[in-house]
Amino acid sequence: FFFFKSVLHYCYFWASVVDLNMLPRYSYLASLRNTGSDGASPCNDTRWVQKWQSWQSSRPLRRTSLSLGSGFWHATGRHSSRRLLRAIPRHVAQILQADVLWQMGHTGSGVKVAVFDTGLSEKHPHFKNVKERTNWTNEKTLDDGLGHGTFVAGVIASMRECQGFAPDSELHIFRVFTNNQVSYTSWFLDAFNYAILKKIDVLNLSIGGPDFMDHPFVDKVWELTANKVIMVSAIGNDGPLYGTLNNPADQMDVIGVGGIDFEDNIARFSSRGMTTWELPGGYGRVKPDIVTYGSGVRGSGLKEGCRSLSGTSVASPVVAGAVTLLASTVLNRELVNPASMKQALIASARRLPGVNMFEQGHGKLDLLRAYQILNSYKPQASLSPSYIDLTECPYMWPYCSQPIYYGGMPTIVNVTILNGMGVTGRIVDKPIWQPYLPQNGDYVDVAVSYSPVLWPWAGYLAVSISVAKKAASWEGIAQGHVMVTVASPAENDSAIGGEMTSTVKLPVKVKIVPTPPRSKRILWDQYHNLRYPPGYFPRDNLRMKNDPLDWNGDHIHTNFRDMYQHLRSMGYFVEVLGAPITCFDASQYGTLLMVDSEEEYFPEEITKLRRDIDNGLSLIIFSDWYNTSVMRKVKFYDENTRQWWMPDTGGANVPALNDLISVWGMAFSDGLYEGDFTMADHDMYYASGCSIARFPEDGIVIAQTLKDQGLEVLKQETAVVENVPVLGLYQTPSEGGGRIALYGDSNCIDDSHRQKDCFWLLDALLQYTSYSMAPPSLTHSKNRVVPPTGTDRPLPQRLEGNHLYRYSKVLEAHLGDPKPRPLPACPHLSWAKPQPLNETAPSNLWKHQKLLSVDMDKVVLPNVRPYRPQVRPLSPGESGAWDIPGGIMPGRYNQEVGQTIPMFAFLGAMVVLSFFVVQLTKAKSKPKRRKPRVKRPLYLQQQQPQTPHSGKNPTV
Repeated sequence: FFFFKSVLHYCYFWASVVDLNMLPRYSYLASLRNTGSDGASPCNDTRWVQKWQSWQSSRPLRRTSLSLGSGFWHATGRHSSRRLLRAIPRHVAQILQADVLWQMGHTGSGVKVAVFDTGLSEKHPHFKNVKERTNWTNEKTLDDGLGHGTFVAGVIASMRECQGFAPDSELHIFRVFTNNQVSYTSWFLDAFNYAILKKIDVLNLSIGGPDFMDHPFVDKVWELTANKVIMVSAIGNDGPLYGTLNNPADQMDVIGVGGIDFEDNIARFSSRGMTTWELPGGYGRVKPDIVTYGSGVRGSGLKEGCRSLSGTSVASPVVAGAVTLLASTVLNRELVNPASMKQALIASARRLPGVNMFEQGHGKLDLLRAYQILNSYKPQASLSPSYIDLTECPYMWPYCSQPIYYGGMPTIVNVTILNGMGVTGRIVDKPIWQPYLPQNGDYVDVAVSYSPVLWPWAGYLAVSISVAKKAASWEGIAQGHVMVTVASPAENDSAIGGEMTSTVKLPVKVKIVPTPPRSKRILWDQYHNLRYPPGYFPRDNLRMKNDPLDWNGDHIHTNFRDMYQHLRSMGYFVEVLGAPITCFDASQYGTLLMVDSEEEYFPEEITKLRRDIDNGLSLIIFSDWYNTSVMRKVKFYDENTRQWWMPDTGGANVPALNDLISVWGMAFSDGLYEGDFTMADHDMYYASGCSIARFPEDGIVIAQTLKDQGLEVLKQETAVVENVPVLGLYQTPSEGGGRIALYGDSNCIDDSHRQKDCFWLLDALLQYTSYSMAPPSLTHSKNRVVPPTGTDRPLPQRLEGNHLYRYSKVLEAHLGDPKPRPLPACPHLSWAKPQPLNETAPSNLWKHQKLLSVDMDKVVLPNVRPYRPQVRPLSPGESGAWDIPGGIMPGRYNQEVGQTIPMFAFLGAMVVLSFFVVQLTKAKSKPKRRKPRVKRPLYLQQQQPQTPHSGKNPTV
């Protein structure tokens, strides 16, 4: 009995060893050690630095690496349960089922992939096919001193441990960042030229910055993609704020990648859309293109082993590795180009539920579906997004958040045209609007503008949607579609002038409601909001020294998103004015809302606004600081352009605002104030705001006790100022005239660095401006003071020598003294002539995005076991080189190991069994001798009960 029990325990031990080797190993403690040393801090770090002299000496928002230590993600508290921690997979390539393609013999061979990052060590054990390492920095080394570039390269092409997607791809390492994380545009331009020379197929950029006006950089990216380089780039780590997309991932010809965690939640750090290239004209484009795992992903360590990182610069190489692997599966490589690859990725992506398109793009990367599409692909054009459904929430947010109505500003949807037929193309004739008559399509007016030339691989289609007059009091759903035909020169066509054409359909579905009353309609002035790039427009909150540039677009769907959501929940309809004030009918709106305006005003705009307010339009202005001494203080030296950057305006253009409201005896001061206070029983925070310097004597003015932040910035001294006028309410004297409300700080409604929101105050102001209901909590406030006359100090003057005219739509240079330009004509939309169709529209516009002529059932995938281990760790003393002839393919190696280990276990068990059989036979062959019974000593009797035979082995 004991013999067989011992044999069974021995066999069980070997079986346990086999099982442990055949299962993925999850080592959370090791992961914590790796991530804990990374030490990256969150992007929106709001720590206050007391020394104002330490203002950034170089432009802080240049292109930087986009990775975070995974400690940042765990700090959010979202992965706090034991189950979630254990559920984090070890190999991202394995989770995305790259092993299915490996089993088919596709491992990235023949594809050249470039990593633009911090370099790579020459003898790193994880890589076997590094074709070239080049250094484009001013440091004399090719090695990686940070680990960022090594990690990125490992996710793409590692052969060991934390295995990459395409281990047999040709890896080209471009070192473009120093160990101090410094880079220059010129370094990138030189490296980009070399990448074109080397005919790189896939290029990963886990870097980014907000400067899409860096024309040499952007133009070179276009040149790269025009040369068939598929560029994959991280979308940015500035989430969850909207309007934070980084360049070059925000370009139409680049695959922009966002990040999710292993529970398919959008990572908090992942930047959100919309693109801000198109602002302040109206609305931006949909980005990112796709999302994938970017939180707690394992990749190659600096010298050896693995580590975990989080950030969109982790998600970017996941997609770059997948693209490299996919490219190696296509027999006809001529079909693979930046457009066709993006078409395959977005058409195969799995949409995440409950997430809007500015967060997830087209959805989560699906490697196998993309493989199926690519292997059935025929060159064609497609659209992103592929349909417009203003009733589908939350995916189509913000468009679905508000119905359209007659008389409203047109809703603009910017659609990207992807042209897989060639690097250049054109729109044949004009897009056609075809309303569905059974679905009330004739109640909708559509105007379309588009790129005259599609290059490189892409263009835009701006669809403006409005309501016909006959639907002014109608409510319901209307549908139709826009037909677009794209033509592209046939590259291999011997016939002169030969072209390929592709016709695509853009379904449109909208919800129409009767025109709301004037009091419920708010017009947001987008035209006078400016942002970096290209000028230096400083942040509204001067305490945010680690992020001094105002670059989020100042749009109701970017950094004022929460305010917009609040206004919609209160029943208001918010429209966007992307043209001068002279271009809207004021009789349709209750309130014009101006927040954080940096632009100047045309004289005609000032005249019209005064007339509109006399006729009943109301005005709310949220201002910000403007002080020329502080503006000079916060200048900095930009090492990239080798010049000093001086602010072109303050947090807001207060002198321009004063010109706008001077006729009513109002003005803002050049004071700069900050502090906490209580207003109408609400806790408030004033962040780098100005005060009201002049106000009509019959108006209502609320004052507070604040700190003089201007003195703190200039002299590092602290002073408290009492009775600082911060809020003013005024009813204009003309009969039926509108009302005006002024507040000196916009940070309390701005998502960028808001600490305490003042949405309640916005509600109170709208009650006053829309319904002439002055809130008692303000009119009878103990902080109400006599309106200031403005005689104690001069009003702020424009900074002498500022360069605002360079970026302004209003000013132009005139012998050193900027003058207003001639007032431009208001935008005139050319409404498409409808071609009605008497057919029924599809009930659900969203289907699995299939490209034309793609039959995914034709491509049969092998039936393999997913989630099996694909790598083995290095043994102690083992070299990093693959020493088996021909190399070891992932999957094949582990299959052999999986078949060999059980055989060894069986043979070992047989040896042990034979040993015991021999011993038992010898014991039986010996003659038995009867021993005399001997009485045991007392001490042995006492010990006997203490050592019973348990028959149990230790648990392994």
